[in-house]
Amino acid sequence: MIISASYKTDIPAFYGDWFMNRLKAGYCRMVNPYGRQVLTVPLDHDTVDGFVFWTRNLGPFLGHLREVGRLGYAFVVHETVTGYPRALDYATIDAVRAVGHLRATARAFGARVPVWRYDPIVFTSLTPPAWHRATFARLAASLAGHVDEVVVSFAHVYRKTERNMAAAARAFRFDWRDPDADEKRALLADLAARADDAGMALTLCGQPELLVDGVTEARCIDGGRLGDVAGAAIAGVRKSHRDRCACWASRDIGEYDTCPHGCVYCYAVLNRTLAKRRHRGHSPVSEFLFTPPAGDRPGAKRPR
Repeated sequence: MIISASYKTDIPAFYGDWFMNRLKAGYCRMVNPYGRQVLTVPLDHDTVDGFVFWTRNLGPFLGHLREVGRLGYAFVVHETVTGYPRALDYATIDAVRAVGHLRATARAFGARVPVWRYDPIVFTSLTPPAWHRATFARLAASLAGHVDEVVVSFAHVYRKTERNMAAAARAFRFDWRDPDADEKRALLADLAARADDAGMALTLCGQPELLVDGVTEARCIDGGRLGDVAGAAIAGVRKSHRDRCACWASRDIGEYDTCPHGCVYCYAVLNRTLAKRRHRGHSPVSEFLFTPPAGDRPGAKRPR
């Protein structure tokens, strides 16, 4: 089994001590976000084929990565680096520091471990297409020789995303839009060329209808890459966890509404205040990343 940690929250930035405690314990517990069942997820060598870490700030977790490797687990790290203005990313680290993390990871563990994510691509009056072309080219040049893949996607405008974007646009006085497919494809073609100049492949996450020449489908959970890192084939299942996704099957151990980064386009946070409150209430020694209230568990007596 491949463990994803996590596309629901930023475990490396905010919950690294909890993760290491659970790794040493050999399991963690979580609540299914849909059926609310309490699940126990094994994290032992007999069960885990490898880890995929997702983050906007790998810095607090770099020391833990060395321990994960020392314990004999294979892992891949996806770090998102976009250089967006503060109106869109309230609390993420600057791009220079994040680029440094990816470069340091490549030096320590090899170029197959780090993956650069430039996503989601958001079209605003602060980040028009020309801004994306220039910023992407600069970041790609700074990562040349250290990463071999950059994953991109265009922002999915869910209801909560639309609400959060609209609120930020009013507060910071910018406009935003969701352009048509042709404009997205045109940008993709230009970004693919800049990625190729830097010696990396550009892959597109979960939007196969937008593929153009020079761009392939992303496998963010990639058993092949994990196998390269491990030095042996991964016996995971090549089965998507959702439609239009080329990922291998995995088990995600994160929890929605727990990341306090405050990115206004984020699909995993309903509101930043809730996420910050949950982060403050987190215990690194808990079996759960976020312990659900007793009344929120199946079979519990709910107050009338």
